[in-house]
Order: sequence, then C-alpha cells, then structure tokens
Amino acid sequence: MIDNTAKAVSVYAEANPNPESMKFVLNSSLLGEGQSVDYANVEAAVDSPFAQELFNFEYVSRVFIASNFVTVTKNTADQWPTLIPELRTFIKSYVEAGGPIFIGTPAATSAATTELPTNLSAEDADISQKVIDLLENYVRPAVEQDGGNITFKSYNDGIVTVNLQGSCSGCPSATVTLKAGIENLLKRMVPEVREVVAEGVTL
Repeated sequence: MIDNTAKAVSVYAEANPNPESMKFVLNSSLLGEGQSVDYANVEAAVDSPFAQELFNFEYVSRVFIASNFVTVTKNTADQWPTLIPELRTFIKSYVEAGGPIFIGTPAATSAATTELPTNLSAEDADISQKVIDLLENYVRPAVEQDGGNITFKSYNDGIVTVNLQGSCSGCPSATVTLKAGIENLLKRMVPEVREVVAEGVTL
C-alpha cells in the first residue's frame, strides 16, 4: 500500500511529445516502481477516486498514473498554460490531504507481471521473453520519461504487438517512435522480429 500522507507534496508540469498531454511529476509515490494504470475514460476509473476526480475537470479526456507522476490528456483547444495551475493545485492538495489514489489493489501493468500464454512453443516463449526484457530495460524508461508507458502484448510469426499508454496514445510522433525507434531496436537485438505494431491506440 502506497503511503502518501503527512508529507509536503511538490508538483511540477513537464511537457512531452504529445501536445495534448501534460505530465505532472510528484515527490510522492502513487504506484509501485515500474507499474502503471491507464484510464481512457471515467468509466474505466472505477478503482481510482483520484482519477475520477481528475475526470471531473471537463477538459480531461485521459488519465495515466505511474510511480511518481500522472499524465493528463486534454480534449480542449485551451492551451496548457491556462490549465496547468488548476490541475497542479488540485493534485497537490489531493495527495497532501492523503486522498485515496486507488480502492484496493489497482490493475496495474508492468513487465514483471507479464504472463506469457501457455501454448507458446519453446522458441516463441524465448523470443517473447527477450522482447519483454528489452522493452523493460531500454524502451520503457524512455517512454516513461515522456509521460507514457509501453507493455508487451504478444509475439506471433515475427510480429510483436505492444500497448502504448498515457501520453503515447494519440501522440503525433508515436508512429515515428514505434517504427524508427522501438522496431529498429528489437529487430537489431532479436533477429526473429520482423515488425512491431501497436494495439488499441490511434497512431
């Protein structure tokens, strides 16, 4: 259980490659290291009072929570300089007051919790594990720095499918990142990989 009580909380906003998203970094833990939760709408945030409160701001369309930051995606033409003060004040006040981030244990994702299908061949299981390790050690830290996350979905016949979360979802540069960055890295390190595709996001 994350203890975020009895502590002066500082919050600062950090831009990322997605102009519609803003990363708010705290000096307080929201989730365990390497874990993240992505809420595409308020209905999905049933286990997070914190995310539900953020969705009460009519311009908030997506909330991504990681170990020490929350990425907010907006659905308005209003510019971030006019929105940041209100969001930063709310986040600081909520966390300082010890408001619940989650109810119970959140359905957080991390490489450590990735379970491979039991029907994989030994070769595919080995390749999948290599891909997971590369994503966790080389890709995720960089993606997290930009306010998002990447998780392994599957490997099949040379094609790696991943999930992009947080600021990566709908980001104009996500296609370039996916193809020029992640795909090239995996193809170089794991020769069996022919292509990397993203699931569930608009690229």
